[in-house]
Amino acid sequence: MSRTNFQDLLNAEVHFGHMTRKWNPAMAPYIFTEQNGIHIIDLNKTVVKIDEAADALYQIAKQGKKILFVATKKQAKEIIAEKAGSVNMPYITERWAGGMLTNFSTIRKAVKKMTTIDKMSNDGTFENLSKREKLQIARQREKLQKNLGSISDLTRLPSALFVVDVMKEHIAVKEANRLGIPVFGIVDTNSNPRNIDYIIPGNDDASKSIDIILSAVVDAIGEGLKERKMEKEKEQENNANDKQEKKAKGGRARIKRGENAELNANVAEKFLSEAEKEEA
Repeated sequence: MSRTNFQDLLNAEVHFGHMTRKWNPAMAPYIFTEQNGIHIIDLNKTVVKIDEAADALYQIAKQGKKILFVATKKQAKEIIAEKAGSVNMPYITERWAGGMLTNFSTIRKAVKKMTTIDKMSNDGTFENLSKREKLQIARQREKLQKNLGSISDLTRLPSALFVVDVMKEHIAVKEANRLGIPVFGIVDTNSNPRNIDYIIPGNDDASKSIDIILSAVVDAIGEGLKERKMEKEKEQENNANDKQEKKAKGGRARIKRGENAELNANVAEKFLSEAEKEEA
């Protein structure tokens, strides 16, 4: 079943690419035609590619893995924060810090530093600092929150990267490629799709275009998380039933051992009786 349809994409202007003079020839397979100097994206292929990406993201979420969303362009920031946040996935909407993936251990240290500052604030340590020191630490905390706040719970490398505007976020794409992390991306006609594992050809400049594509993939992630939750609940229920069954078996075994003991006592008594008769 398709997660979106041609008409919805058309209404959201997903089909509008860049000016023909700015095109990347590698995007030729996804271009339908040219109109008034603008390339028109083939929405039939976009529908297929959205579904492929959504199915893959569903499987990743179902396994309990994290997908990192990246979009630092103005028209995509709020959409990314809302959509990714709705399924509890990490996201980057400010500047991509070089080494965010390839030097992940350093990023984790920065996150730990932010946590330490929060601890100082909560345990009263701040009260022993001068006004100047408090101000410096507060500014440092604000800067860390701005750059790393949404990935503070990311304890390991993400299992996938979703990028809006793969040309603008080329450093993030390069780092993911280097580490073998699959990249999902909205790819416009001016971008190179070769380093993107799951290409979604579409307008990466219009907010409504970004919104409709993200809605489809985030819905799939939500379905995957729901399926995982159901499976875990079923597993817990089965474990509880197994535990009760073992307990019941143990009770039956104790009863049986008690019956055997009684039977053995009767047999022993019979043997003794027979022995006494023979002696007499």
